[in-house]
Amino acid sequence: MAIEFTKYHGLGNDFILIDNRSSSDPAVTPEQAVKLCDRHFGIGGDGVIFALPGQDGTDYTMRIFNSDGSEPEMCGNGIRCLARFIAELEGRSDSTVEYRIHTLAGVMKPQLRLDGQVTVDMGLPRLLAGEIPTTLAPADQKVIDLPLSVAGKSWQVTCVSMGNPHCITFVEDVAAIPLENIGPQFEHHSVFPQRTNTEFIQVVRKDYLKMRVWERGAGITLACGTGACASLVAGVLTGMSDRKATIELPGGPLEIEWSELDQRVYMTGPAEKVFAGSV
Repeated sequence: MAIEFTKYHGLGNDFILIDNRSSSDPAVTPEQAVKLCDRHFGIGGDGVIFALPGQDGTDYTMRIFNSDGSEPEMCGNGIRCLARFIAELEGRSDSTVEYRIHTLAGVMKPQLRLDGQVTVDMGLPRLLAGEIPTTLAPADQKVIDLPLSVAGKSWQVTCVSMGNPHCITFVEDVAAIPLENIGPQFEHHSVFPQRTNTEFIQVVRKDYLKMRVWERGAGITLACGTGACASLVAGVLTGMSDRKATIELPGGPLEIEWSELDQRVYMTGPAEKVFAGSV
């Protein structure tokens, strides 16, 4: 069976997009997704994203399989790519349009802009330990600037859920962090029953942060949209950042705002088509 696909990336966080509108079931299995994401023997990608029929009044449903076959609740860079992909399928790629996308993390609202950027209403951050989830604190309490022992060192961490779990720690120099060694130890730490994404943040200014990320199920990636959102929230909670800031990732910048007006988090960044084909 041949599968048509289009490759997109958001700041180097790359995905295989599949038009799955004719069925509510993904066209490939998690095991097949692992093979498709292989950068030597497959197409190559951080995940496979499916554009499925909408549910509960939404325009579309988003599902994603990570490069290790696991299924995350949401993906910030991925939903921007999905919005561009859907607009292309609809023949609306040169217009401004907003979609309501059903995800496992709730309804997300990406809006395409004429300058090539996509702004996404990422919803309300979830701050209680039971919502993240983590056992670092009682379920009804926030996890802000608490110590966590990883790799023989105590790290001060703040935990936030953007529909998926994030553990954020502020460091002097993000470039000096041995991500390939430390990342997996954070991800699989016993205090995170559903594993976690981990963001290492260097504060250049309160409105400009540098970030490196270890993504749950994907490892080191060039960008993580939900991670950038969670990191800004963590920065506000700890007094390290403003409510609106540029987050500089290895793949480029994202503009993140935690609105004081409605308490929702807004992410703005690019989504670019790479190529299309069949496999």
